[in-house]
Amino acid sequence: MSSQAFPVPLSGAHGPLGVLVCGHGSRNRLAVEEFASLAEALRRRLDPLPVEHGYLEFARPILRDGLEALRRQGVGHILAVPAMLFAAGHAKNDIPSVLNTYARESGLKVEYGRELGVDLKMIQAAGARIRDTLAQADRDDRAAGRSPVSLHDTLLVVVGRGSSDPDANSNVAKVTRMLVEGLGFGWGETLYSGVTFPLVEPGLRHVVRLGYRRILVFPYFLFSGVLVSRIRQHTERVAADHAEVRFLPVPYLGDHAGVIDTFVERVAEVVRGDTQMNCSLCKYRAQVLGFEADVGAPQQSHHHHVEGLAESCTLCERECTGACQPDGVPLPLGTGTPSHHHDHDHDHGHDHHQGHDHDHGHAHGSEHQGDHHHHPPYPHADHPLGPRSLGPSQS
Repeated sequence: MSSQAFPVPLSGAHGPLGVLVCGHGSRNRLAVEEFASLAEALRRRLDPLPVEHGYLEFARPILRDGLEALRRQGVGHILAVPAMLFAAGHAKNDIPSVLNTYARESGLKVEYGRELGVDLKMIQAAGARIRDTLAQADRDDRAAGRSPVSLHDTLLVVVGRGSSDPDANSNVAKVTRMLVEGLGFGWGETLYSGVTFPLVEPGLRHVVRLGYRRILVFPYFLFSGVLVSRIRQHTERVAADHAEVRFLPVPYLGDHAGVIDTFVERVAEVVRGDTQMNCSLCKYRAQVLGFEADVGAPQQSHHHHVEGLAESCTLCERECTGACQPDGVPLPLGTGTPSHHHDHDHDHGHDHHQGHDHDHGHAHGSEHQGDHHHHPPYPHADHPLGPRSLGPSQS
Protein backbone atom coordinates (compact mmCIF):
# COMPACT_ATOMS: atom_id res chain seq x y z
CA MET A 1 0.00 0.00 0.00
CA SER A 2 1.35 3.42 -0.86
CA SER A 3 1.86 6.10 1.77
CA GLN A 4 -0.83 8.20 0.08
CA ALA A 5 -3.38 5.42 0.61
CA PHE A 6 -2.39 4.80 4.20
CA PRO A 7 -5.02 6.33 6.56
CA VAL A 8 -2.55 7.43 9.27
CA PRO A 9 -0.16 10.42 9.15
CA LEU A 10 3.55 9.88 9.65
CA SER A 11 3.87 12.38 12.48
CA GLY A 12 1.74 13.91 15.22
CA ALA A 13 1.88 16.39 18.06
CA HIS A 14 4.29 14.17 20.00
CA GLY A 15 6.67 13.54 17.11
CA PRO A 16 7.09 10.87 14.43
CA LEU A 17 4.70 7.93 14.70
CA GLY A 18 5.65 4.26 14.95
CA VAL A 19 3.69 1.04 15.39
CA LEU A 20 4.30 -1.81 17.83
CA VAL A 21 2.52 -5.12 17.18
CA CYS A 22 2.12 -6.83 20.56
CA GLY A 23 2.06 -10.62 20.69
CA HIS A 24 1.89 -13.19 23.42
CA GLY A 25 4.88 -15.30 22.41
CA SER A 26 5.38 -19.05 22.37
CA ARG A 27 8.03 -21.74 22.62
CA ASN A 28 6.45 -23.13 19.47
CA ARG A 29 8.86 -22.05 16.74
CA LEU A 30 6.23 -22.23 14.01
CA ALA A 31 3.93 -19.88 15.92
CA VAL A 32 6.76 -17.37 16.43
CA GLU A 33 7.68 -17.56 12.74
CA GLU A 34 4.06 -17.01 11.74
CA PHE A 35 3.76 -14.00 14.02
CA ALA A 36 6.96 -12.49 12.63
CA SER A 37 5.65 -13.03 9.09
CA LEU A 38 2.42 -11.25 9.98
CA ALA A 39 4.39 -8.34 11.44
CA GLU A 40 6.44 -8.16 8.24
CA ALA A 41 3.27 -8.10 6.13
CA LEU A 42 1.96 -5.25 8.26
CA ARG A 43 5.31 -3.47 7.90
CA ARG A 44 4.96 -3.59 4.13
CA ARG A 45 1.41 -2.29 4.30
CA LEU A 46 2.31 0.64 6.58
CA ASP A 47 5.57 1.62 4.90
CA PRO A 48 7.13 4.18 5.41
CA LEU A 49 5.77 4.15 8.97
CA PRO A 50 8.19 2.25 11.28
CA VAL A 51 6.73 -1.05 12.52
CA GLU A 52 8.24 -3.32 15.18
CA HIS A 53 6.88 -6.27 17.12
CA GLY A 54 7.42 -7.83 20.53
CA TYR A 55 6.18 -10.60 22.81
CA LEU A 56 5.00 -10.93 26.39
CA GLU A 57 6.84 -14.17 27.04
CA PHE A 58 8.78 -17.14 25.69
CA ALA A 59 10.12 -15.38 22.61
CA ARG A 60 12.21 -12.45 21.51
CA PRO A 61 12.06 -9.59 20.89
CA ILE A 62 10.17 -8.79 24.06
CA LEU A 63 7.78 -5.82 24.06
CA ARG A 64 10.40 -3.52 25.57
CA ASP A 65 12.83 -4.46 22.78
CA GLY A 66 10.26 -3.41 20.19
CA LEU A 67 9.57 -0.16 22.02
CA GLU A 68 13.29 0.61 22.24
CA ALA A 69 13.76 -0.16 18.54
CA LEU A 70 11.11 2.41 17.68
CA ARG A 71 12.69 5.00 19.96
CA ARG A 72 16.08 4.46 18.28
CA GLN A 73 14.40 5.25 14.97
CA GLY A 74 13.33 8.63 16.30
CA VAL A 75 9.72 7.73 17.05
CA GLY A 76 8.11 9.98 19.64
CA HIS A 77 4.57 8.62 19.54
CA ILE A 78 4.03 4.86 19.60
CA LEU A 79 0.79 3.26 18.42
CA ALA A 80 0.61 -0.20 20.03
CA VAL A 81 -1.89 -2.77 18.79
CA PRO A 82 -2.53 -6.17 20.42
CA ALA A 83 -2.34 -9.17 18.10
CA MET A 84 -5.25 -10.74 19.94
CA LEU A 85 -8.55 -11.91 18.53
CA PHE A 86 -10.57 -10.95 21.59
CA ALA A 87 -10.06 -8.82 24.68
CA ALA A 88 -9.32 -11.17 27.53
CA GLY A 89 -6.45 -11.06 30.02
CA HIS A 90 -3.52 -10.48 27.68
CA ALA A 91 -5.07 -7.61 25.76
CA LYS A 92 -6.80 -5.92 28.69
CA ASN A 93 -4.19 -6.31 31.38
CA ASP A 94 -0.76 -7.81 30.68
CA ILE A 95 0.23 -5.83 27.58
CA PRO A 96 -1.05 -2.47 28.92
CA SER A 97 0.90 -3.01 32.12
CA VAL A 98 4.16 -3.31 30.15
CA LEU A 99 3.32 -0.33 27.94
CA ASN A 100 2.33 1.90 30.85
CA THR A 101 5.58 1.13 32.66
CA TYR A 102 7.66 1.92 29.58
CA ALA A 103 5.79 5.17 28.92
CA ARG A 104 6.40 6.33 32.48
CA GLU A 105 10.08 5.45 32.35
CA SER A 106 10.84 6.78 28.85
CA GLY A 107 8.55 9.79 28.64
CA LEU A 108 7.38 8.64 25.19
CA LYS A 109 3.74 8.88 24.23
CA VAL A 110 2.37 5.34 23.99
CA GLU A 111 -1.23 4.79 22.91
CA TYR A 112 -2.90 1.41 22.82
CA GLY A 113 -5.45 0.15 20.33
CA ARG A 114 -8.12 -2.47 20.68
CA GLU A 115 -8.14 -6.16 19.83
CA LEU A 116 -9.12 -7.48 16.40
CA GLY A 117 -12.54 -8.40 17.76
CA VAL A 118 -15.76 -9.23 15.93
CA ASP A 119 -15.03 -7.38 12.72
CA LEU A 120 -16.46 -7.66 9.21
CA LYS A 121 -13.00 -8.19 7.70
CA MET A 122 -12.22 -10.93 10.21
CA ILE A 123 -15.53 -12.66 9.44
CA GLN A 124 -14.71 -12.45 5.74
CA ALA A 125 -11.26 -13.95 6.34
CA ALA A 126 -12.82 -16.80 8.34
CA GLY A 127 -15.42 -17.30 5.63
CA ALA A 128 -12.68 -17.57 3.01
CA ARG A 129 -10.90 -20.31 4.98
CA ILE A 130 -14.17 -22.22 5.29
CA ARG A 131 -15.14 -21.79 1.64
CA ASP A 132 -11.73 -23.06 0.53
CA THR A 133 -12.18 -26.15 2.70
CA LEU A 134 -15.66 -26.80 1.30
CA ALA A 135 -14.47 -26.35 -2.28
CA GLN A 136 -11.65 -28.85 -1.75
CA ALA A 137 -14.07 -31.32 -0.15
CA ASP A 138 -16.39 -31.05 -3.16
CA ARG A 139 -13.48 -31.68 -5.52
CA ASP A 140 -12.45 -34.71 -3.49
CA ASP A 141 -16.01 -36.04 -3.56
CA ARG A 142 -16.27 -35.70 -7.31
CA ALA A 143 -12.87 -37.33 -7.81
CA ALA A 144 -13.98 -40.26 -5.65
CA GLY A 145 -17.32 -40.56 -7.44
CA ARG A 146 -19.28 -39.42 -4.39
CA SER A 147 -22.13 -36.95 -4.37
CA PRO A 148 -21.10 -33.72 -2.63
CA VAL A 149 -22.63 -33.15 0.80
CA SER A 150 -24.95 -30.16 0.93
CA LEU A 151 -24.45 -27.30 3.39
CA HIS A 152 -27.77 -28.21 4.99
CA ASP A 153 -26.27 -31.58 5.90
CA THR A 154 -23.11 -29.91 7.25
CA LEU A 155 -22.46 -28.63 10.76
CA LEU A 156 -19.85 -25.95 11.46
CA VAL A 157 -17.92 -26.07 14.73
CA VAL A 158 -15.93 -22.94 15.61
CA VAL A 159 -13.33 -23.48 18.32
CA GLY A 160 -12.20 -20.47 20.33
CA ARG A 161 -9.31 -20.10 22.75
CA GLY A 162 -11.42 -20.17 25.88
CA SER A 163 -11.09 -17.70 28.74
CA SER A 164 -12.36 -16.99 32.23
CA ASP A 165 -13.77 -13.79 30.73
CA PRO A 166 -17.35 -14.55 29.59
CA ASP A 167 -17.37 -11.48 27.34
CA ALA A 168 -14.48 -12.87 25.28
CA ASN A 169 -16.13 -16.29 25.14
CA SER A 170 -19.40 -14.79 23.95
CA ASN A 171 -17.62 -13.08 21.07
CA VAL A 172 -16.53 -16.47 19.72
CA ALA A 173 -20.18 -17.53 19.77
CA LYS A 174 -21.10 -14.42 17.79
CA VAL A 175 -18.48 -15.27 15.18
CA THR A 176 -19.99 -18.74 14.91
CA ARG A 177 -23.46 -17.35 14.31
CA MET A 178 -22.23 -14.87 11.69
CA LEU A 179 -20.52 -17.70 9.78
CA VAL A 180 -23.36 -20.21 10.10
CA GLU A 181 -26.04 -17.75 9.01
CA GLY A 182 -23.84 -16.09 6.40
CA LEU A 183 -22.86 -19.34 4.67
CA GLY A 184 -26.04 -21.32 5.26
CA PHE A 185 -24.83 -24.30 7.30
CA GLY A 186 -27.37 -26.73 8.67
CA TRP A 187 -26.24 -26.01 12.21
CA GLY A 188 -23.39 -24.46 14.18
CA GLU A 189 -21.76 -24.98 17.56
CA THR A 190 -19.10 -23.11 19.53
CA LEU A 191 -16.45 -25.03 21.46
CA TYR A 192 -13.33 -23.94 23.33
CA SER A 193 -9.80 -25.27 23.61
CA GLY A 194 -9.41 -24.59 27.32
CA VAL A 195 -10.55 -23.00 30.58
CA THR A 196 -14.28 -22.83 29.84
CA PHE A 197 -16.86 -25.23 28.46
CA PRO A 198 -17.69 -27.05 26.27
CA LEU A 199 -14.19 -28.27 25.45
CA VAL A 200 -13.42 -29.80 22.07
CA GLU A 201 -13.66 -33.53 22.64
CA PRO A 202 -16.71 -33.66 24.94
CA GLY A 203 -18.34 -30.97 22.81
CA LEU A 204 -17.82 -32.92 19.59
CA ARG A 205 -19.22 -36.06 21.22
CA HIS A 206 -22.40 -34.12 21.86
CA VAL A 207 -22.40 -32.62 18.38
CA VAL A 208 -22.29 -35.96 16.55
CA ARG A 209 -25.59 -36.88 18.18
CA LEU A 210 -27.31 -34.27 16.02
CA GLY A 211 -26.92 -36.56 13.04
CA TYR A 212 -25.18 -34.35 10.48
CA ARG A 213 -23.28 -36.15 7.73
CA ARG A 214 -20.34 -33.74 7.74
CA ILE A 215 -18.73 -31.60 10.44
CA LEU A 216 -16.25 -28.80 9.77
CA VAL A 217 -13.95 -27.95 12.68
CA PHE A 218 -12.53 -24.44 12.44
CA PRO A 219 -9.92 -23.27 14.99
CA TYR A 220 -10.57 -19.54 15.27
CA PHE A 221 -6.91 -18.79 15.98
CA LEU A 222 -4.33 -16.49 14.42
CA PHE A 223 -1.37 -18.84 14.63
CA SER A 224 -0.27 -22.42 15.11
CA GLY A 225 0.45 -23.83 18.55
CA VAL A 226 -0.33 -26.62 20.95
CA LEU A 227 -3.96 -25.56 21.16
CA VAL A 228 -4.44 -25.92 17.41
CA SER A 229 -2.64 -29.28 17.55
CA ARG A 230 -4.83 -30.34 20.45
CA ILE A 231 -8.00 -29.39 18.54
CA ARG A 232 -6.85 -31.57 15.67
CA GLN A 233 -5.94 -34.48 17.96
CA HIS A 234 -9.20 -34.40 19.89
CA THR A 235 -11.19 -34.16 16.66
CA GLU A 236 -9.40 -37.25 15.37
CA ARG A 237 -10.34 -39.14 18.55
CA VAL A 238 -14.01 -38.45 18.03
CA ALA A 239 -13.81 -39.12 14.29
CA ALA A 240 -12.27 -42.54 14.97
CA ASP A 241 -15.41 -43.49 16.90
CA HIS A 242 -17.83 -42.16 14.28
CA ALA A 243 -16.92 -43.43 10.85
CA GLU A 244 -20.39 -42.45 9.62
CA VAL A 245 -19.52 -38.74 9.96
CA ARG A 246 -16.99 -36.90 7.82
CA PHE A 247 -14.85 -34.50 9.83
CA LEU A 248 -13.11 -31.75 7.86
CA PRO A 249 -10.39 -29.58 9.45
CA VAL A 250 -10.39 -25.90 8.45
CA PRO A 251 -7.08 -23.96 8.51
CA TYR A 252 -6.71 -21.26 11.15
CA LEU A 253 -6.76 -17.59 10.12
CA GLY A 254 -3.02 -17.00 9.75
CA ASP A 255 -1.94 -13.98 7.71
CA HIS A 256 -5.03 -13.79 5.53
CA ALA A 257 -5.36 -10.39 3.83
CA GLY A 258 -8.49 -9.66 5.87
CA VAL A 259 -6.49 -10.06 9.08
CA ILE A 260 -3.84 -7.61 7.85
CA ASP A 261 -6.58 -5.18 6.80
CA THR A 262 -8.04 -5.33 10.31
CA PHE A 263 -4.65 -4.56 11.87
CA VAL A 264 -4.31 -1.52 9.61
CA GLU A 265 -7.73 -0.32 10.71
CA ARG A 266 -6.82 -0.79 14.39
CA VAL A 267 -3.77 1.44 13.91
CA ALA A 268 -5.91 4.08 12.21
CA GLU A 269 -8.38 3.93 15.10
CA VAL A 270 -5.67 4.83 17.60
CA VAL A 271 -4.86 7.98 15.66
CA ARG A 272 -8.55 8.88 15.43
CA GLY A 273 -8.98 8.30 19.16
CA ASP A 274 -11.56 5.61 18.45
CA THR A 275 -10.27 2.69 20.52
CA GLN A 276 -13.08 2.06 23.00
CA MET A 277 -13.39 -1.47 24.28
CA ASN A 278 -16.76 -2.92 25.18
CA CYS A 279 -16.91 -2.28 28.92
CA SER A 280 -20.64 -2.86 29.39
CA LEU A 281 -19.97 -6.59 29.77
CA CYS A 282 -16.48 -6.43 31.29
CA LYS A 283 -16.44 -8.54 34.42
CA TYR A 284 -13.97 -6.13 36.06
CA ARG A 285 -16.29 -3.15 35.73
CA ALA A 286 -19.79 -4.61 35.81
CA GLN A 287 -21.64 -7.19 37.87
CA VAL A 288 -21.57 -9.83 35.14
CA LEU A 289 -23.75 -12.78 36.07
CA GLY A 290 -21.67 -15.41 37.86
CA PHE A 291 -18.51 -13.28 37.98
CA GLU A 292 -19.57 -10.59 40.45
CA ALA A 293 -16.52 -11.12 42.67
CA ASP A 294 -14.13 -10.04 39.88
CA VAL A 295 -15.23 -6.40 39.86
CA GLY A 296 -12.33 -4.14 40.84
CA ALA A 297 -9.38 -6.46 40.14
CA PRO A 298 -6.12 -4.47 39.67
CA GLN A 299 -4.33 -4.09 36.35
CA GLN A 300 -1.00 -5.88 36.50
CA SER A 301 1.08 -8.21 34.39
CA HIS A 302 1.95 -11.80 35.32
CA HIS A 303 4.65 -12.40 32.70
CA HIS A 304 7.82 -10.82 34.11
CA HIS A 305 9.26 -14.17 35.22
CA VAL A 306 9.16 -15.62 31.68
CA GLU A 307 9.68 -12.46 29.63
CA GLY A 308 12.15 -13.16 26.85
CA LEU A 309 12.63 -16.78 27.85
CA ALA A 310 13.16 -18.28 24.41
CA GLU A 311 14.22 -21.83 25.18
CA SER A 312 12.64 -24.22 22.68
CA CYS A 313 11.01 -27.45 23.70
CA THR A 314 12.89 -30.51 22.44
CA LEU A 315 9.91 -32.88 22.29
CA CYS A 316 8.70 -31.44 19.00
CA GLU A 317 10.42 -30.13 15.91
CA ARG A 318 9.01 -26.91 14.46
CA GLU A 319 5.32 -27.19 15.25
CA CYS A 320 4.20 -28.08 18.76
CA THR A 321 2.23 -31.33 18.77
CA GLY A 322 1.16 -31.30 22.39
CA ALA A 323 3.34 -34.33 23.09
CA CYS A 324 3.83 -33.20 26.68
CA GLN A 325 0.07 -33.16 27.34
CA PRO A 326 -1.51 -35.99 25.38
CA ASP A 327 -4.87 -35.72 27.13
CA GLY A 328 -5.05 -31.96 26.87
CA VAL A 329 -4.11 -31.56 30.52
CA PRO A 330 -0.73 -29.90 31.16
CA LEU A 331 1.74 -32.17 32.89
CA PRO A 332 2.65 -31.01 36.41
CA LEU A 333 5.94 -29.27 36.93
CA GLY A 334 8.90 -31.39 37.94
CA THR A 335 7.93 -34.45 35.89
CA GLY A 336 11.10 -34.39 33.81
CA THR A 337 9.40 -33.12 30.67
CA PRO A 338 9.58 -29.55 29.43
CA SER A 339 6.96 -27.42 31.15
CA HIS A 340 6.26 -25.47 27.99
CA HIS A 341 2.53 -25.75 28.48
CA HIS A 342 2.74 -22.40 30.25
CA ASP A 343 2.63 -20.37 27.07
CA HIS A 344 -0.28 -22.31 25.62
CA ASP A 345 -2.81 -23.27 28.24
CA HIS A 346 -3.02 -20.64 30.91
CA ASP A 347 -5.73 -18.06 31.15
CA HIS A 348 -5.32 -14.47 32.23
CA GLY A 349 -8.52 -13.50 33.80
CA HIS A 350 -8.64 -9.72 33.59
CA ASP A 351 -7.43 -6.93 31.48
CA HIS A 352 -7.99 -3.45 30.13
CA HIS A 353 -6.15 -1.25 27.74
CA GLN A 354 -3.96 1.72 28.40
CA GLY A 355 -5.86 4.97 28.30
CA HIS A 356 -8.89 3.26 29.81
CA ASP A 357 -7.55 4.57 33.09
CA HIS A 358 -9.39 2.73 35.76
CA ASP A 359 -8.10 0.87 38.78
CA HIS A 360 -9.87 -2.37 39.42
CA GLY A 361 -9.32 -1.71 43.08
CA HIS A 362 -8.42 -4.86 44.98
CA ALA A 363 -5.37 -7.02 45.35
CA HIS A 364 -4.86 -9.91 42.99
CA GLY A 365 -2.78 -12.79 44.23
CA SER A 366 -0.09 -14.17 41.95
CA GLU A 367 1.63 -17.12 43.53
CA HIS A 368 4.51 -18.51 41.53
CA GLN A 369 5.45 -22.15 41.43
CA GLY A 370 8.32 -22.96 39.13
CA ASP A 371 7.70 -21.03 35.94
CA HIS A 372 3.91 -20.97 36.25
CA HIS A 373 1.63 -18.36 37.72
CA HIS A 374 -1.83 -18.74 39.15
CA HIS A 375 -5.06 -16.86 38.64
CA PRO A 376 -8.46 -16.77 40.28
CA PRO A 377 -10.24 -20.07 39.63
CA TYR A 378 -12.76 -20.27 36.83
CA PRO A 379 -16.14 -20.68 38.59
CA HIS A 380 -17.35 -23.52 36.34
CA ALA A 381 -14.17 -25.60 36.19
CA ASP A 382 -16.13 -28.69 37.29
CA HIS A 383 -18.60 -28.49 34.40
CA PRO A 384 -19.17 -31.98 32.89
CA LEU A 385 -18.13 -30.68 29.45
CA GLY A 386 -15.08 -28.90 30.86
CA PRO A 387 -11.63 -30.06 32.02
CA ARG A 388 -12.89 -32.84 34.27
CA SER A 389 -14.30 -34.60 31.18
CA LEU A 390 -10.82 -35.15 29.73
CA GLY A 391 -10.35 -38.62 31.14
CA PRO A 392 -8.99 -41.54 29.14
CA SER A 393 -12.42 -42.86 28.11
CA GLN A 394 -15.14 -40.68 26.65
CA SER A 395 -17.76 -42.56 24.72
